[in-house]
Amino acid sequence: MAVRIGQGIDAHQLEEGTPLIIGGVSIPYPKGSKGHSDGDVLFHAIVDAILGALALGDIGEHFPSEDNRWENANSKSFLKHTSNLMLDKGFSLGNLDATIILQQPKLISHIIEMRKNIASILHTEIDNISVKATTTDEMGFTGEGSGIAATAVVLIHSHGN
Repeated sequence: MAVRIGQGIDAHQLEEGTPLIIGGVSIPYPKGSKGHSDGDVLFHAIVDAILGALALGDIGEHFPSEDNRWENANSKSFLKHTSNLMLDKGFSLGNLDATIILQQPKLISHIIEMRKNIASILHTEIDNISVKATTTDEMGFTGEGSGIAATAVVLIHSHGN
């Protein structure tokens, strides 16, 4: 059985009046993630991690910002497409570990819904999905409230042999 690991990272500016969507969850907050699509940094980091494990490039190659088809797109479609690529290549998710880096708002009450969304899209059990949130103790762009970031690491394995 072939086993591969991939890692992904994404960061976006936060801007007033833009929806804050993380892990497919709409979170009430005056600022949201500015992006060409819906700016879901968690989904974007996961997409990059899976694409990396498959050696298929990065999110920008598959969903370029210059392409108007992806403007305001729901990032769930990016993760679904990437999940299908993984399955088509004969791989399944072993597990995923992700971290959201954001000073405010607190995300603890939204984490379980994010995990459920990810598990459903990636055709796995919720126990294979870890999502954590942390702050930077008011340091840097995330700590100052001007941005959000996320990291993800995935372990995938082949179906056969």
